[in-house]
Amino acid sequence: MILGRRTRRSLQVSLSLTDRFRNGDPKTTPASQRHPLSWATACLRLRVPVALAHALPYIAAMTDTLHIIGGGMAGSEAAWQAANAGIPVVLHEMRPEVGTFAHQTGNLAEMVCSNSFRSDDSEQNAVGLLHWEMREANGLIMATADKHRLPAGGALAVDRDHFAQAVTETLLAHPNITVEYGEITALPTDGTWIVATGPLTSGTLAQSIAESTGADALAFFDAIAPIVYADSVDMNVAWMQSRYDKGETEEERTAYLNCPMTKDEYEAFIDALLAADKTEFREGETAGYFDGCLPIEVMAERGRETLRFGPMKPVGLTNTHQPDIKAYAVVQLRRDNKLATLYNIVGFQTKMKYGAQTDVFKMIPGLQDASFARLGGIHRNSFINSPTLLDGQMRLRTAPHIRFAGQITGVEGYVESAAMGLLAGRLAAAELKGESLETPPDTTATGALITHISGGADAKTFQPMNVNFGLFPPVDGLKAGRRGRKDRYKAYTDRAKSDWQGWLQS
Repeated sequence: MILGRRTRRSLQVSLSLTDRFRNGDPKTTPASQRHPLSWATACLRLRVPVALAHALPYIAAMTDTLHIIGGGMAGSEAAWQAANAGIPVVLHEMRPEVGTFAHQTGNLAEMVCSNSFRSDDSEQNAVGLLHWEMREANGLIMATADKHRLPAGGALAVDRDHFAQAVTETLLAHPNITVEYGEITALPTDGTWIVATGPLTSGTLAQSIAESTGADALAFFDAIAPIVYADSVDMNVAWMQSRYDKGETEEERTAYLNCPMTKDEYEAFIDALLAADKTEFREGETAGYFDGCLPIEVMAERGRETLRFGPMKPVGLTNTHQPDIKAYAVVQLRRDNKLATLYNIVGFQTKMKYGAQTDVFKMIPGLQDASFARLGGIHRNSFINSPTLLDGQMRLRTAPHIRFAGQITGVEGYVESAAMGLLAGRLAAAELKGESLETPPDTTATGALITHISGGADAKTFQPMNVNFGLFPPVDGLKAGRRGRKDRYKAYTDRAKSDWQGWLQS
């Protein structure tokens, strides 16, 4: 059947509205109470032409609607990608009807913190590579950012108001996208959905997610410890050992990097920790929550010896470089990914400002030349334990009609969130069209992220992660360490670009 332009537009609107009648208006009807109406009744209410009404059931069966909860970076990008693939999309956004303490407008893709998408260098920076991949995939977020770019050196910064307004206008104008304002309070039981509600997921929906996935699977605050590149640790000072040599295999018995401190080094470290600039708690964050997950500077304020009997205790460890000398304190780093290219500093969640963190943490022997893949912090951030809950297609294992995307999956940052939205939108669209689409290879920035959150990370210690080269499989034959970094990063990005183009064409 060949349809004219006006008829196609009528059909798209009719399909979207008919879907609403069949399932109940999501603005007013709880998911559990929605019930189907007949096609005839729906078409009569919509005044659909008779010939088109007869065709609707058959066309609707071929092209189902994708529902997306959340109109942030991930939800907006997912809607754009799926709609461009010919899928009718309903984008559900609770704002402005239900606000948050961080958002100021009802615009989609509102930037609530920084106005920067970070480095735009696609040859030497993993974030810049992610920019490049999204541009190659006709990404809305990157295209809009480029149009509203501000001078910012090598970074991609934007006019945040114009950026969000442009994203909103673009999505509202798309013939395959309907934006519905109102809160979704529970995970849906049927249909095809993407949950992209971000770090400020509403309390009612967060409760529904927790009940559906397990109470321990949803965190409401980050407890982020700094992450260090393994090849920047001075192994002439540090050594590999698990406390008391615990473990059945050699790999388990040497699972931790250990950095020793003398008494003088420990005292100087505590002084610097107490004097460092701190970030204040935001509205909605209460210190009481952190009793079981205290920032290291708060522990230090409770007593100068607190850390030495907590995360920096030296017991059960022997310095292989100086086995006869007992360390006064020990800082441990735990492997953070399967590739063993990243290590997090155990127990070092912090509210120190970033500049202060770099200065203070480089006082740790063995980390004097450390490079950080991520600095520490504690802040509001609802996220699920993706390695446990999601499959490789970003679907909830226990409810595969639901995908998760964006920051709620445990990626950190605007760019990473948008990239996961891009991927989720494409995967959902392919599934609705009856097509098979594999996820990108882990040699790409997007593929490295999805591999990390869907199983590459340790589920027991899973925390939100920025994209970084530590997530990428190594390129054989390249020099390790600082001196080989430029060539190594260029090799990563060259390989990624080739593999990304191959994936887009598959």
